[in-house]
Amino acid sequence: MHRYARLSFALLALTAGAASAQPVYRQVAPNGKVTFSDQAPAANARPATAATGAAPVDNGGGPALPYELQQVVQRYPVTIYTRDDCAPCDAGRSLLSTRGVPFNERQIKTPEDGDALQRLSGQNALPMLTIGAQQLKGFSDGEWSQYLDAAGYPKSIRLPSGYRSPPAQPMVAQRSAPVSTPATAPATAAPPPRPATPEGPTPSNPAGIKF
Repeated sequence: MHRYARLSFALLALTAGAASAQPVYRQVAPNGKVTFSDQAPAANARPATAATGAAPVDNGGGPALPYELQQVVQRYPVTIYTRDDCAPCDAGRSLLSTRGVPFNERQIKTPEDGDALQRLSGQNALPMLTIGAQQLKGFSDGEWSQYLDAAGYPKSIRLPSGYRSPPAQPMVAQRSAPVSTPATAPATAAPPPRPATPEGPTPSNPAGIKF
């Protein structure tokens, strides 16, 4: 823990329900980055409040979350990374829904999505759950529940009636190809104006007769 000697820690030693469950500690660095660890903080560490400013879950303009739940969502937003035909992904999503955890979902469907996941986590195993800055790779009911408890998420649904989780989005936003505009044909030059017919007598029309 020497490299954390100057970090600030906030202790949330909450177990997953069993007496023998290993506690999880929330650690807050001076720069506001929050991580979770099963290692106890140093004895001389100073308590600190959790960082704020993380992007909350967008409920699409639906009913507002209870105040206490809003605070947790703002501090530790939850995102699950999934793909189609993935039973563990379905189990992870079900756990979040059963507990009433507001979450965003990012789906891995294209090579670009896979590359983005690799850059984010250093691997391509799914599902992956992020709680604030903490990454949980692979589904484990006990581990996910333990970290959600430590972050302060309720164990039972406290969402308002009518709340709907935002729809799943691709890991990499798809950009539509620009619509090509056909080239405009150059405008045809207007014919030069006809010279005005002189009025009055001329050498070829001494009488100045008009027809």
